[in-house]
Amino acid sequence: MKKLMDMMAEQLAAAFEKAGYDASYGKVTVSNRPDLCEYQCNGAMAGAKVYKKAPFVIAEDVIAALGRDSMFSMAEVVKPGFINLKIKEEVLADYLRKMAKDEKLSVAAAEKPKTIIIDYGGPNVAKPLHVGHLRSAIIGESLKRIGRYVGHEIIGDVHLGDWGLQMGLIITELKYRQPELVYFEDAYEGEYPTQAPFTIGELEEIYPCASSKSKEDENYRNEALEATHLLQQGRAGYMALWNHILNVSVSDLKRNYENLNVSFDLWKKESDAQPYIPDMVERMREQGFAYEDQGALVVDVKEETDTKEIPPCMLLKSDGASLYTTTDLATIVERMQLFSPDEILYVVDKRQELHFIQVFRCAKKTGLVKEETVLSFLGFGTMNGKDGKPFKTRDGGVMRLENLIADIDAEMFTKIVENRSVKDKDARETAKIVGLSAIKYGDLSNQATKDYIFDVDRFTSFEGNTGPYILYTIVRIKSILNRYAEAGGSLEEGVILAAVNDSEKELMRVLTGFGSTVENAFEEKAPHKLCAYIYEVSNAFNSFYHETKILSEEDEKQKKSFVQLLVLTKKVLETSIDLLGFEAPERM
Repeated sequence: MKKLMDMMAEQLAAAFEKAGYDASYGKVTVSNRPDLCEYQCNGAMAGAKVYKKAPFVIAEDVIAALGRDSMFSMAEVVKPGFINLKIKEEVLADYLRKMAKDEKLSVAAAEKPKTIIIDYGGPNVAKPLHVGHLRSAIIGESLKRIGRYVGHEIIGDVHLGDWGLQMGLIITELKYRQPELVYFEDAYEGEYPTQAPFTIGELEEIYPCASSKSKEDENYRNEALEATHLLQQGRAGYMALWNHILNVSVSDLKRNYENLNVSFDLWKKESDAQPYIPDMVERMREQGFAYEDQGALVVDVKEETDTKEIPPCMLLKSDGASLYTTTDLATIVERMQLFSPDEILYVVDKRQELHFIQVFRCAKKTGLVKEETVLSFLGFGTMNGKDGKPFKTRDGGVMRLENLIADIDAEMFTKIVENRSVKDKDARETAKIVGLSAIKYGDLSNQATKDYIFDVDRFTSFEGNTGPYILYTIVRIKSILNRYAEAGGSLEEGVILAAVNDSEKELMRVLTGFGSTVENAFEEKAPHKLCAYIYEVSNAFNSFYHETKILSEEDEKQKKSFVQLLVLTKKVLETSIDLLGFEAPERM
């Protein structure tokens, strides 16, 4: 479905051409002065130097060429040469009628659908999810959903950290605590127990304890390093323990991600990439890319245009051990072999940018990916408390994600009960739904690359640019439509007519922007643009609601038109919040 803005631009382009000017000057934008007009064209200003004419003269020529049969109810020149535009009410209504029938609500399917892997989540096994994992999960999930909506094949991968020193630390600490376990018997040849010798709670206590010991006791750390080495060499007892760690951790991680309404297509792990490392390293040696530097194996990735020092990409340490860099490169090899993606997008803390510059350059230089394969990095900023520092618990620790969610849910429950709008038995479930909107919208409404303040009071408010406000708007629309249906009205009848007042026209105009907003949000990897859009839609609807007697309208045809406009508004808002990763309750 063609975009309304494109249709307007075509008319302006034709008018420029008819008046003797280049059609490219016919670009139309939303007005930055809504008090004067709805849209504007600044092409006459840009063409003034080229044609050596006053922009005002060019603009008047274009207006004359537009004629009376254009899409515009107003087209006037404002000095020094802006063209101010208002669209005809019937043109707007006709567009919305077509939009309402379009399955994707005017979002165009990608001309060349791509296979894109999004690497987001990135938790380590045996560690609980904390607030530092929030942004990757929320941003990545939204981009996955938006990408699928515009027609790409999106594969979401959690990419678990499961193969580093933390495994050796856990095994070592477990050996100190329960040395009698069969996993530590060198001569054991029987079947290993199917039940893990620890719970998730015990596992989450074991790791920090072991980590703390390793920092204070060098012998303990060396034991952990040796345990890591033996695990990576395939020692049977340690492999069995590793499997227990994975099973217990992944079950807990899935439960926590489910609470965030986040899901992954792949639960791949660092260990899955290990088999690809030997051949990859050997090939880089043979092709002359990898060389030894102070015992380590590295690949130069600096470029002449670099304005800052980019160190070599290290493949192996001097003791032959691999690093995150090695694993990430081997993971790229695995992904190319299994999926042959057009793009791999990493949604990771922006402080890892240098790491990914090195990995991407090394992958391109050594031919791990095709020349046309895109390797991209969306580095997100830090989630901070009101003090401007990284979000912490009251006692200064890193907050567990499930505790943050519980705190938000409790806050929402209190507000919902105070409003007395939901029965007690439904209030808890409603609080969870609205609480998730507060968390996700609070995060996604900020530009991903920037740090932001996580303000619980503001994010849980029913007023202002918040998730609960968006949901409150949707619930209000549902309530009106339910009352209409209960009175015998059909939500299937009627067509959208031309607007009868300014607030209705503004709502209609804003709704036409859905398609371009969704496409742009994915193209620029910017979910915050979709948040800004639905806030604008919500404000426009609420203005219309307060200024218009919808259900008490006496003209039945007009009432049905209002209802159809509400049905479309509800679809746009519900589709949008689904793309952002949350939903609306029936009542609030």
